[in-house]
Amino acid sequence: MNKRNKEAVEKLFHAILTLETVEECERFFDDAFTMQELESIAQRFDVACRLDKGGSYVEINKDTGASTATICRVSKCLNYGSGGYRIAIDRIKKEKNGD
Repeated sequence: MNKRNKEAVEKLFHAILTLETVEECERFFDDAFTMQELESIAQRFDVACRLDKGGSYVEINKDTGASTATICRVSKCLNYGSGGYRIAIDRIKKEKNGD
């Protein structure tokens, strides 16, 4: 990624971090992404959550419509990636448990 793109991506991340509610996130993402882009990102995160719960590729494919290639890629990211999925999934679990 070149320097200009990196700066733009960092600016986007900072903008996202300023959002305080789900409604604000919905409004921002509605403006920033096409419905297809948002659905693709949401599907990948759903796949990560289902893999974390031990779901099989066949079950996840059937339930989400995600291709096995997408499921495999998400699995690799979940297990060997930068840890972004893990951070979000663990924080959601913690929030759900009231910790």
